[in-house]
Amino acid sequence: MRLHWHRRDLRWADNRALERAATASAAAEEVVPVFVFDPTVLEHAASVRVGCLLDALRGLRAWYREQDSDLVIARGEASGVIPDLAAEFDADVVHWNEDYSGLATERDRAVRAALADDGVDCVTDHDAICHEPGSITTNAGDHYSVFTYFWKKWRDRQKDDPSEPPAADALAPVSSDPLPTLAALGFEEPRAETPRIDARAARDRAERFCLEDGRIYRYESDRDYPAADATSRLSIDLKYGTIGIRELYALTEQAHEAIDESLAIDPETAREGVETFQEQLAWREFYAHVLACNPSVVSENFSSYTHGIDWRNDPEELEAWQRGETGYPIVDAGMRQLLAEGWVHNRVRMIVASFLTKDLQIDWREGYDWYRRHLADHDTANDTGGWQWAASTGTDAQPYFRIFNPMKQGQDYDPEAEYITTYVSELEAVDPADIHGWHELDPDRRTELAPAYPDPIVDHGERREATLEMFQAARGE
Repeated sequence: MRLHWHRRDLRWADNRALERAATASAAAEEVVPVFVFDPTVLEHAASVRVGCLLDALRGLRAWYREQDSDLVIARGEASGVIPDLAAEFDADVVHWNEDYSGLATERDRAVRAALADDGVDCVTDHDAICHEPGSITTNAGDHYSVFTYFWKKWRDRQKDDPSEPPAADALAPVSSDPLPTLAALGFEEPRAETPRIDARAARDRAERFCLEDGRIYRYESDRDYPAADATSRLSIDLKYGTIGIRELYALTEQAHEAIDESLAIDPETAREGVETFQEQLAWREFYAHVLACNPSVVSENFSSYTHGIDWRNDPEELEAWQRGETGYPIVDAGMRQLLAEGWVHNRVRMIVASFLTKDLQIDWREGYDWYRRHLADHDTANDTGGWQWAASTGTDAQPYFRIFNPMKQGQDYDPEAEYITTYVSELEAVDPADIHGWHELDPDRRTELAPAYPDPIVDHGERREATLEMFQAARGE
């Protein structure tokens, strides 16, 4: 027998390690698929993400049962459970796909050691990204810290074809206990409402975005407008591995090949849309490479400052930001969307992150931790990369002197306040001009228009100047 240990690859198609295990298996050496609820990993989880995880596992288990097999479910420290499962099924090889966070690396190191003690081999694959860490480097062999150069090589590098799903006769006819409930795992029901998360739903989302409704062709022109349904919403599927990156990239290439004069959109605009979406996939990979080479970026600044940054870290302002009660409408809309859906539009993620770190002068790690607790698509590499970008502490980050004006961002990207009023109900009856000019209105006028909505908790202009001084002091200027 061989074991395939599912982790962040909760699908059967385009799964490198699963394909390798099934291909290597002879008729008498079938594959046993397993998943382990590891308490060390669950300590860092949140109810919204565990709920999505259970959804994805239900879909995966259903597919295995259609093949007259099953997904074996176990609980406990992986370093003990995986060797025990190998012994139970008389497996001499365990397959899995690599993960790149520090927590995953430590877990896998312990599992490898325990398997070696038992004389069991392990075979791993790089599956979550197109090009494994260390494969895209400068001419001197160093890892890239500037995305533009990474992107040029990533774009031109040949991508592998999607892997094939295992044949039914390669899978062992096993059975397993039911999946645990959220409560049994120690989590409450999540507040956020998330979409269906499994491999079939992920494939449907990807095909609609890339091939059916043409959103990928308008991605470059529309993606920054949160009121528009212009993004793929596939970040959650890439997080749980309910779609393979090679499968998704292949769909983008199909969309590119389908561009012709018959489209109801300018072909050049369509090509820009496809390439911009592919560029976002490269950003995701860039941050995975950064994390693999610099695991400390989860808790430490990638870019050091001479004297360190003297964050204000005002607890009341942090709580106002978390609740979506800052008096800056687009910031509050984004924070409320996070709590309601476990997801935030990417442009708004940048706005709220800039507001926390630059207007409130609060350490990016506070924002990262809040997102980790509430985002359904939380990804260590992406989120640390995004937060450090906004805080001007990361690799290829926003320069410290470029500070988003939250009112201008709202006016530019949500001019009719459609997005804002979707999540900030207190402003539903307020004219968009007043919403975008909220910071300039007289307090009595604000009370008249929306008595339940707060005044701005800080003055953006004053805080901008203070933030510039804060960073200049940190730089020793």
